Amino acid sequence: MTFDLIEYTDPAVLTEGVAAGWAEPITDPTAIDWTARQRAALLPFEVTNGRPVSPGGPNRISYGRNGFGRWGENPMADALVTATFHDHLWVLLVERGDGAGWAMPGGSIDPGETPADAAVRELAEETGLYLPDATWTIDRPRWVPDPRGSAEAWAVTVVARTDLGGPERVPQVRGADDARRACWLPADPDIRNRVLAVFAESFGWTGHTFPAHRDVLNEVA
Repeated sequence: MTFDLIEYTDPAVLTEGVAAGWAEPITDPTAIDWTARQRAALLPFEVTNGRPVSPGGPNRISYGRNGFGRWGENPMADALVTATFHDHLWVLLVERGDGAGWAMPGGSIDPGETPADAAVRELAEETGLYLPDATWTIDRPRWVPDPRGSAEAWAVTVVARTDLGGPERVPQVRGADDARRACWLPADPDIRNRVLAVFAESFGWTGHTFPAHRDVLNEVA
């Protein structure tokens, strides 16, 4: 596979993103103190000639941030909630408001926030589901193929997992914040993909899984 040396940063990053506070205004990555960022990173990464290098390898966008707010690592946390209902394993997913697909509830880790706290917060914000008594298992950080990424700006996520067992009825959820809708879907990827195809054909909903979460979700079944 070959990659063109493309430079791109979505204009919205430097306008709306900076104004809203989720994007940094720095346009030259060589002006950043990379030693401090490498020390704080969830996953180690290299810096070459003052420019960060994604641990995920080459990207079709070699320079710039594409759709991400930060140069280098953009730390994320996601909540993977499962339940066994009618003898089948189900997973709680949200349809992203940006049209990028169905995903685990999640988002950016705020400054000073732990990945576990961020995952629980995002779960409540995007689905209305708050689980104060749940036991969470925290995965190791992993680079994920987020479509907003580039070779110089990428996502690293920490997945927080909890299983509700076999409840008499799975909790009701609703899409909120930046999630269009939330619902329980089959954990089996083949069945889930067929259900999403029906959603797309019948209701005009997004009919695919968010690329950054496919591998994690496929591991659940």
